[in-house]
Amino acid sequence: MAAAPKSAAAGVPLEALLSLAERLADASEAVIKRYWRTRLEVDQKADLSPVTAADRDSEAAMRRLINEAWPDHGILGEEYGPERTEAAYVWVLDPIDGTKSFITGKPLFGTLIGLLHEGRTLLGVINMPALGERWVGAAGRGASFNGARVSPRACASLAEAAIFSTSPYMFAPADRAAYERVREAAKLALFGTDCYAYGLVASGTADLVIEGGLGTYDFIGPAAVIEAAGGIATDWQGRPLGLGSDGRVVAAGDRRCHEAALALLGA
Repeated sequence: MAAAPKSAAAGVPLEALLSLAERLADASEAVIKRYWRTRLEVDQKADLSPVTAADRDSEAAMRRLINEAWPDHGILGEEYGPERTEAAYVWVLDPIDGTKSFITGKPLFGTLIGLLHEGRTLLGVINMPALGERWVGAAGRGASFNGARVSPRACASLAEAAIFSTSPYMFAPADRAAYERVREAAKLALFGTDCYAYGLVASGTADLVIEGGLGTYDFIGPAAVIEAAGGIATDWQGRPLGLGSDGRVVAAGDRRCHEAALALLGA
């Protein structure tokens, strides 16, 4: 019998890491569902973005599980910041990606879980608690949607592409013209999906996600899912995504579409 796949350092089995990632998603979902569509207090963070007890409590639940399983692993979360991020393994957590959707009752918010190994994406989860939908992907293992294998669709050019961004207002002034060049070349441009768009690319029903102004916790998990599915996710210069990325993301199911987008973004 073949040995179980292992992650590259410290001999940690990849299956064990995936199992923990699923448990993190289950734990955060249980917390979030207690608050979903209730009248909870909404606070404002220093960057003027909203935050709730659901965000804080769900991240705290995930952190507890990580620290119990592998206390030497690092953690970077949106609500409680960095912890041992110099470690070989770093979990990157966004308890509620799309808090504005969450607080207004819109179901297109998700929990994002990513794991970096030596700075490279190893696995990711996009969990949609209000929809009962989950994407899971790991390097060398492929990606799944609710347990069924998924892969991106072919898209040879932007003229054939359906592209997503969370909002047309998310781009810095210097980046708006670059984004508009891609949007004008695309077949279809849509907004308002938060992290859901990355799952659609992985599943082959959309082609491209272009975003700016993201935090690291916004893109590590989705990038891992798309890459595991067979797509590509980089910054606007075509560089791999990691802890030092600038928050501008291009994720595509087809490398030809990705290259065409990069060419226009850098024009």
